[in-house]
Amino acid sequence: MRKCYINGVGCISAQGTFDTVFLEDSIVNDQDNVLTIQDPVYKNYIAPAAIRRMGKGVKAGIVASALAMQEAGVENVDAIITGTGMGCMEDSEKFLKAIIDNNESFLTPTSFIQSTHNTVAAQIALGIKCNGYNFTYVHSAVSFESSLLDAMMQIESGDAATILIGGIDETVEYTMSLFKLAGYIKNESDKPFKVLPATSKGVVYGEGATFFIVADRPQSSSYAQVLAIELLNSLEVHEVEIKLNHFLAANGFQISDIDAVVLGYNGDIEYDVYYQNIAENCLANTTQVYYKHLSGEYNTASAFGLWVAAKIIRTQEIPAIIKVNRVEKESYKTILLYNQYKGKDHSFTLISTCQNTE
Repeated sequence: MRKCYINGVGCISAQGTFDTVFLEDSIVNDQDNVLTIQDPVYKNYIAPAAIRRMGKGVKAGIVASALAMQEAGVENVDAIITGTGMGCMEDSEKFLKAIIDNNESFLTPTSFIQSTHNTVAAQIALGIKCNGYNFTYVHSAVSFESSLLDAMMQIESGDAATILIGGIDETVEYTMSLFKLAGYIKNESDKPFKVLPATSKGVVYGEGATFFIVADRPQSSSYAQVLAIELLNSLEVHEVEIKLNHFLAANGFQISDIDAVVLGYNGDIEYDVYYQNIAENCLANTTQVYYKHLSGEYNTASAFGLWVAAKIIRTQEIPAIIKVNRVEKESYKTILLYNQYKGKDHSFTLISTCQNTE
């Protein structure tokens, strides 16, 4: 079976992840229930004339992909595969507002063209002149994992050797107001907003763009090897540990082989029990990490989680700001990621050091 390596990363998030090593300047914002990205200097990557026509998700995606490619030392790729839960909402809202304001007449097509979910992947392809496989997955909370799984299948089949993958989602004011009405986002009365321990319903929402270069061969810039991934639609709380053990066994591992686990705690008291159950039982003696208190919750926040896991393997350090428990290991060679949203769209991802399987 062909191996899959992470050779470069790029991350635009609510933290300064584009110009720091690993969360050294990160802070926990417990006063806002919607977190927005920290903007890089876009003109360093995109022509100023083009910036004006792009939504923030597109801009962030282009910069994050450029950072990943730059780190991996590649100028083009064989395929571009992205995941997004909500797509380019900023342009979607602009177009829908124009329909209402103009009584469905005299509409310009720009916002409509740029509102589609595959806009980011298309803009990246146009920018680097990539004519290869280009696909966007819209699978709710496993949108990013679907892109990673597809990339692994492309490498396994020999159809591609170097692939750009990423997860992108953005926040916009009107949609966030609807999410608040629906109870998806925490009420203002719940301040300060805490992820651990969860004390209220809803989440702190966020946005971000995280990209990776994955390839069939390691290089000096490699972070980790992606060993396996599994997606599951719906599970009961007690079934997670069973499925987790099956997943590990199928790939030749057991709980004791896992050096750290990255859990998708988001502060929703109704659903964080999925994480708490395994954290307090089968993973009690495993180093535990969380990240959504920094990034916020969004459909492709798990891409930020993979970025965290890859950084842990590269640096062999876990910043105090993302530690859940006090368990520590001498080295972090194999890391498990687990994520779910509202009891649906469960995913297990297993990564390791490149040397671990050479």
